[in-house]
Amino acid sequence: MTRANVVRAVLAFAVLATSFYFAWSTPARLGLDLRGGTQIVLETQDSPTVKADRESTDRAREVLHRRVDALGVAESSITRSGDRRLIVELPDVQDPAGAAAAIGKTAQLTAHPVLPNTGKAGSGQQLLPDERGRPVLIGPAALTGAGVGEANASYDPENTGGWAVNVKFKGDGGRTWEKITAKAACAAGDERRVAIVLDGKVISSPQVTESVPCGVGITGGSTQITGDFGAGEAKDLAALIQGGSLPVPVKIIEQRVVGPTLGDEAIDASARAAVIGIVLTGLFIVAVYRLAGLLATVALAGYALISYGALVAVGATLTLPGLAGFVLAIGMAIDANVLAFERAREERAAAPGRSARAALAVGFTKAWSAIADSAVTTLLAGGLLFFLASGPVRGFGVTLTIGVLGSLVSAMLLSRVLTDAAAARMPRLSKGRAGGLAGAGRIRRWLENSGPDLMKRSRLWLGISALAVVLAAAGIFSRGLNFGVEFTGGRLVEYSTSRHVDIDTARAAVADAGFPRAVVQTSGKDDISVRTAGLTNAEEKRVHDALAEKGGGATKQRDELIGPSLGSELRTKALIALGVALLVQLAYLTIRFRWTFAAGSVIAMFHDITIVTGIFAWLGRPIDGVFLAALLTIIGYSVNDSVVVFDRVREMWAANPKGRFADIANRGTLQTVPRTINTGMGALFILAALAFLGGDSLTDFAVALLIGIVVGTYSSVFTATPLAVVLERYAKAPPPQAKAKPVHRTSDSSGAVV
Repeated sequence: MTRANVVRAVLAFAVLATSFYFAWSTPARLGLDLRGGTQIVLETQDSPTVKADRESTDRAREVLHRRVDALGVAESSITRSGDRRLIVELPDVQDPAGAAAAIGKTAQLTAHPVLPNTGKAGSGQQLLPDERGRPVLIGPAALTGAGVGEANASYDPENTGGWAVNVKFKGDGGRTWEKITAKAACAAGDERRVAIVLDGKVISSPQVTESVPCGVGITGGSTQITGDFGAGEAKDLAALIQGGSLPVPVKIIEQRVVGPTLGDEAIDASARAAVIGIVLTGLFIVAVYRLAGLLATVALAGYALISYGALVAVGATLTLPGLAGFVLAIGMAIDANVLAFERAREERAAAPGRSARAALAVGFTKAWSAIADSAVTTLLAGGLLFFLASGPVRGFGVTLTIGVLGSLVSAMLLSRVLTDAAAARMPRLSKGRAGGLAGAGRIRRWLENSGPDLMKRSRLWLGISALAVVLAAAGIFSRGLNFGVEFTGGRLVEYSTSRHVDIDTARAAVADAGFPRAVVQTSGKDDISVRTAGLTNAEEKRVHDALAEKGGGATKQRDELIGPSLGSELRTKALIALGVALLVQLAYLTIRFRWTFAAGSVIAMFHDITIVTGIFAWLGRPIDGVFLAALLTIIGYSVNDSVVVFDRVREMWAANPKGRFADIANRGTLQTVPRTINTGMGALFILAALAFLGGDSLTDFAVALLIGIVVGTYSSVFTATPLAVVLERYAKAPPPQAKAKPVHRTSDSSGAVV
């Protein structure tokens, strides 16, 4: 083994060992869409006295943290997004109404003396219903939330007879409470109480017990509130008392609830799809490249370990689209191996006496530029998803980025070390067809030597592409886009019923519940989704009860509430993301290649995403955040194919600068067809498995990518390259210069230096 490969082997072992350590010792962080729970996005609003900015939002975050901690929700998190938004994640909490009521109260917490009820409020007094709905007259506030230290719920059947709320005061709060209760202890009957008010509502009005003497009050800096509490009521009351007041009002602009069973089903379905996809991809690669393909499949297992280890090491949250991105990147990981093996096959065919080991070394070296460019363009798409998308789609960008980096390590380290070691020790890899590197069959030789002159009909192919774009645009403008609730605002709730409910029956039940304009559709075998522009939590309960009556019970699987302003913002961000993606790819390809190649690639990308969007418009499929992730991935796939073609064309043109460009482009395109087919097949196996086994939540994602890969493969040959041929007729830049050929010193199996 050469010194370079010894270094590669050491690095590969170190990466695998580190990845195994993190994968074994650190559990993955699952997003709420996989583990189940509630996510609420709050936006702070200006108050008459305080402006909603970064500072006031951070103070609000601290108050919300105290409230959520008091609720006892495990592994909850509250993070600030921008200057005015707070993202609250409550794992395993399935009641958005209760969660919002518990954490979203905005007014100042105050304690008031209860006055004799005259039926009319005087100056500084308020007449409010208490927690049981009885009218109670209260005086001016005597204690604010600033005087409350801690509050918690406890169960003590001996002293309280059930659940109670224990409150500890801080600062002057204890002395103030002593004064309030001392005065209340002197009252008689219903006035022997103290009213605790939050958000203009009496949340508790505990009575001062007879054991407290008049004029003395409750001392000790703490108190206990008892009553007919359940466990949940006591914990909610403690959370509200301890949390105190928010410095600024907050408004719910987004709310997502996912049932735990839906997440479990998605994980199981994705795992099955991953296993089947890897097996089918591995079998295909082994059939094409024999022993080298088998070693590349082994490297795929290393890729999975590396990517998963990196995912848990950086603390990334694995979301449902992210899980799909992790599975999808398996198909992309084989691309670098295919590029290197195809290059090695060409080297072996050009010099039949060259050993497989030497051919592999040259193949990996020559394939690096195309591999690097393909990786960079996909990383650009993943980066745009991270910075411009939000929610679970951002997780897709993270896993896609990690997957691309993992695939580079898998191919350029693991696969290269394994194939080099095999070529040095297994004579069969160096002889004939056993290695899968020599002889490619009649079709391959025909394509390379006497294939069709595709570029002769450049204008025909461009006309067909233009017609396809026109048909897609017709679908977009005539049928319209079925924007998901994520982009339009509104509420989407998905229910699973105990027995099958006919869709017409479900629509009638929802209409009878008071929502005749709601969009009611089937989702899965026995699932029903209800989408409407506005739906309060009380109204949602009416819909739930109506469907439960028809279906023998109904379980909420998913609940998404998006404010109209946020939906408009997300829609704008989606357009910006697509526009920036095209411009960034254009700039990068112009720097790496030529403006003619870059223009051809970017127009082909626009062609691909327009066709995919048009097909979804004709089919009436939803356009949501997951579809946006698919589009940006299609951009990466499309440019990958174009990069490989133009990388070969550039190399051939540099070697023959006086040749006719159309002929060179035609030969370069035909020579890359085997790589395109082999890589595309690997990705198609993965996506087909996701489409059929990934469940309803991943079907549209997989279908969009299936269409995108087929269209992208077509456009790299019949759109991008013909465009470059047409544009080169008007370009004045000289042909690219040939690079100096590197000297590869590699020992073959006999020890001779090649």
